[in-house]
Amino acid sequence: MKKLISLILILVLANLVIGCTQYHAQGAGAGGAVGGVAGALLDHKNPWRGGVIGAILGGVLGTTLTDVSMRASQEAAATGKPVQYVTEDGRGVYRAEPVGYNAQTKCHKVHETVTENGVIVKNQEREICESDKTEQRY
Repeated sequence: MKKLISLILILVLANLVIGCTQYHAQGAGAGGAVGGVAGALLDHKNPWRGGVIGAILGGVLGTTLTDVSMRASQEAAATGKPVQYVTEDGRGVYRAEPVGYNAQTKCHKVHETVTENGVIVKNQEREICESDKTEQRY
Protein backbone atom coordinates (compact mmCIF):
# COMPACT_ATOMS: atom_id res chain seq x y z
CA MET A 1 0.00 0.00 0.00
CA LYS A 2 2.83 2.40 0.84
CA LYS A 3 4.48 1.71 -2.52
CA LEU A 4 1.23 2.47 -4.36
CA ILE A 5 0.72 5.77 -2.53
CA SER A 6 4.37 6.72 -3.11
CA LEU A 7 4.07 5.93 -6.82
CA ILE A 8 0.88 7.96 -7.18
CA LEU A 9 2.43 10.87 -5.30
CA ILE A 10 5.55 10.82 -7.49
CA LEU A 11 3.47 10.70 -10.70
CA VAL A 12 1.26 13.58 -9.60
CA LEU A 13 4.24 15.70 -8.56
CA ALA A 14 6.06 14.94 -11.82
CA ASN A 15 2.97 15.97 -13.78
CA LEU A 16 2.73 19.20 -11.82
CA VAL A 17 6.36 20.09 -12.43
CA ILE A 18 6.64 19.05 -16.09
CA GLY A 19 3.35 19.80 -17.78
CA CYS A 20 1.71 22.82 -16.22
CA THR A 21 1.28 26.48 -16.61
CA GLN A 22 1.28 28.89 -13.71
CA TYR A 23 -2.52 28.59 -13.54
CA HIS A 24 -2.42 24.79 -13.41
CA ALA A 25 0.09 24.93 -10.57
CA GLN A 26 -2.12 27.35 -8.65
CA GLY A 27 -5.20 25.15 -9.17
CA ALA A 28 -3.29 22.03 -8.14
CA GLY A 29 -1.88 23.76 -5.07
CA ALA A 30 -5.23 25.08 -3.90
CA GLY A 31 -7.00 21.77 -4.61
CA GLY A 32 -4.22 19.79 -2.93
CA ALA A 33 -4.31 21.97 0.17
CA VAL A 34 -8.08 21.77 0.57
CA GLY A 35 -8.13 18.04 -0.25
CA GLY A 36 -5.29 17.32 2.18
CA VAL A 37 -7.01 19.07 5.07
CA ALA A 38 -10.36 17.46 4.28
CA GLY A 39 -8.78 14.00 3.96
CA ALA A 40 -6.93 14.36 7.26
CA LEU A 41 -10.11 15.42 9.04
CA LEU A 42 -12.21 12.62 7.53
CA ASP A 43 -9.80 9.72 8.17
CA HIS A 44 -10.00 9.40 11.96
CA LYS A 45 -7.91 6.21 12.16
CA ASN A 46 -4.97 7.47 10.10
CA PRO A 47 -5.04 11.23 9.37
CA TRP A 48 -1.75 11.09 7.44
CA ARG A 49 -3.15 8.57 4.99
CA GLY A 50 -6.32 10.63 4.57
CA GLY A 51 -4.29 13.78 4.11
CA VAL A 52 -2.09 12.29 1.40
CA ILE A 53 -4.98 10.73 -0.49
CA GLY A 54 -7.06 13.91 -0.16
CA ALA A 55 -4.15 16.06 -1.34
CA ILE A 56 -3.61 13.89 -4.40
CA LEU A 57 -7.28 13.84 -5.35
CA GLY A 58 -7.66 17.57 -4.63
CA GLY A 59 -4.58 18.39 -6.70
CA VAL A 60 -5.87 16.43 -9.68
CA LEU A 61 -9.33 18.00 -9.37
CA GLY A 62 -7.88 21.51 -9.01
CA THR A 63 -5.70 21.04 -12.09
CA THR A 64 -8.64 19.69 -14.09
CA LEU A 65 -10.93 22.57 -13.15
CA THR A 66 -8.21 25.07 -14.00
CA ASP A 67 -7.67 23.39 -17.37
CA VAL A 68 -11.39 23.59 -18.20
CA SER A 69 -11.42 27.25 -17.20
CA MET A 70 -8.35 28.11 -19.30
CA ARG A 71 -9.60 26.28 -22.40
CA ALA A 72 -13.03 27.90 -22.25
CA SER A 73 -11.54 31.38 -21.76
CA GLN A 74 -9.19 30.89 -24.71
CA GLU A 75 -12.03 29.59 -26.89
CA ALA A 76 -14.26 32.56 -25.98
CA ALA A 77 -11.42 35.00 -26.73
CA ALA A 78 -10.58 33.33 -30.05
CA THR A 79 -14.15 33.05 -31.37
CA GLY A 80 -15.61 36.19 -29.84
CA LYS A 81 -18.62 34.14 -28.66
CA PRO A 82 -19.70 33.00 -25.20
CA VAL A 83 -18.69 29.48 -24.16
CA GLN A 84 -20.63 27.46 -21.60
CA TYR A 85 -19.93 24.08 -20.01
CA VAL A 86 -22.54 22.29 -17.91
CA THR A 87 -22.00 19.21 -15.74
CA GLU A 88 -23.94 16.08 -16.63
CA ASP A 89 -26.32 16.55 -13.72
CA GLY A 90 -26.84 20.23 -14.61
CA ARG A 91 -25.83 21.51 -11.17
CA GLY A 92 -22.50 23.08 -12.19
CA VAL A 93 -22.20 25.70 -14.94
CA TYR A 94 -19.08 27.43 -16.24
CA ARG A 95 -19.57 30.39 -18.59
CA ALA A 96 -16.94 32.53 -20.33
CA GLU A 97 -18.00 35.67 -22.24
CA PRO A 98 -15.66 37.89 -24.25
CA VAL A 99 -15.72 41.46 -22.91
CA GLY A 100 -13.25 43.40 -25.00
CA TYR A 101 -9.89 43.61 -26.74
CA ASN A 102 -6.93 45.90 -26.05
CA ALA A 103 -4.94 46.39 -29.27
CA GLN A 104 -1.95 47.89 -27.43
CA THR A 105 -1.41 44.89 -25.17
CA LYS A 106 -2.87 42.37 -27.66
CA CYS A 107 -5.02 40.89 -24.89
CA HIS A 108 -8.68 39.87 -24.82
CA LYS A 109 -10.74 40.29 -21.64
CA VAL A 110 -13.05 37.40 -20.77
CA HIS A 111 -15.65 37.42 -18.00
CA GLU A 112 -15.89 34.05 -16.21
CA THR A 113 -18.82 32.92 -14.08
CA VAL A 114 -19.04 29.60 -12.24
CA THR A 115 -22.30 28.58 -10.58
CA GLU A 116 -23.22 25.55 -8.50
CA ASN A 117 -26.89 24.84 -7.84
CA GLY A 118 -27.74 28.33 -9.11
CA VAL A 119 -25.34 30.05 -6.68
CA ILE A 120 -22.41 32.06 -8.08
CA VAL A 121 -19.16 30.52 -6.82
CA LYS A 122 -16.68 32.45 -8.97
CA ASN A 123 -17.11 35.71 -10.85
CA GLN A 124 -13.99 37.28 -12.38
CA GLU A 125 -12.39 38.77 -15.47
CA ARG A 126 -9.33 37.19 -17.05
CA GLU A 127 -6.92 38.47 -19.69
CA ILE A 128 -6.08 36.14 -22.56
CA CYS A 129 -3.11 37.44 -24.53
CA GLU A 130 -2.32 36.51 -28.14
CA SER A 131 1.39 36.31 -27.41
CA ASP A 132 3.48 38.19 -24.90
CA LYS A 133 1.66 40.98 -23.17
CA THR A 134 3.20 44.29 -24.15
CA GLU A 135 3.09 47.35 -21.92
CA GLN A 136 4.46 50.83 -22.27
CA ARG A 137 7.37 51.37 -19.92
CA TYR A 138 8.84 54.69 -18.92
